[in-house]
Amino acid sequence: MNSTDFSANLRRFSGFADTYDTYRPHPPAALADVLCAYAGVERPALVVDLGSGTGTSTRYWAGRAEQVVGVEPSDDMRRQAETATAAPHVTFVQALSHQTGLPDHCADIVTCSQSLHWMLPEPTFAEVARVLRPGGAFAACDYDWPPIMPRWEAEAAYRRFLRGVRELEERYPIREGLVSANKAGHLERMQRSGHFQHTRELALHHTDEGSAGRLVGLALSLGAVQSLLKAGLSPAEVGIDRLRDELTPLIPAPERWHWTSRVRVGIV
Repeated sequence: MNSTDFSANLRRFSGFADTYDTYRPHPPAALADVLCAYAGVERPALVVDLGSGTGTSTRYWAGRAEQVVGVEPSDDMRRQAETATAAPHVTFVQALSHQTGLPDHCADIVTCSQSLHWMLPEPTFAEVARVLRPGGAFAACDYDWPPIMPRWEAEAAYRRFLRGVRELEERYPIREGLVSANKAGHLERMQRSGHFQHTRELALHHTDEGSAGRLVGLALSLGAVQSLLKAGLSPAEVGIDRLRDELTPLIPAPERWHWTSRVRVGIV
């Protein structure tokens, strides 16, 4: 059994589940079509969502699968998911991605949405291969940040904010003990693992509605931002106040945002 300590990860993602659930984007509609096609099913018997967080990526499957299980180690995030989920066939378990406790070959599809980089890659891929039935599909999905917005100046303001957050991360010890991996290496690690007979990366797109308030909310949904606030920095010191002041005149009314999802697919 792996003895890696995930306590720093759990602390990083505690205390702001409601913000996370309110502002984060949903998976693109095309994702279900693509994964069902790869898995050779019209309606999966079971979808497992690893690192399910507040359940946005889990509830996505409610109308598309017979059963859905979200796997989430954070009590805070999982409670929010359970509160926000009404469908009786969508349930959540407290577990790590490489120790789900689920039966062998029980799932048609396994997903990770904005979460694989917080997991141990090789043990997680081994668990995915165990949980999926032969020919089942795995997908790790990550969004491009920020979304494409009508005013490029709003994107630029958000990127300046992120650069400031990265600089603060170097000055304050908020990453100590974190288990994390570079998202850019997901596909290569999947290929090296030997657990998948086919892998590829694809880009899926969708739109939703955004505003200045939502972009600030997305900033507040970042673990790094919350860790800096927990370390005692004020919103002004983190850059939240400046970001809000810059965005308010740039996005005076709700608008359409365009999201790109990077999806790394593996077939067992």
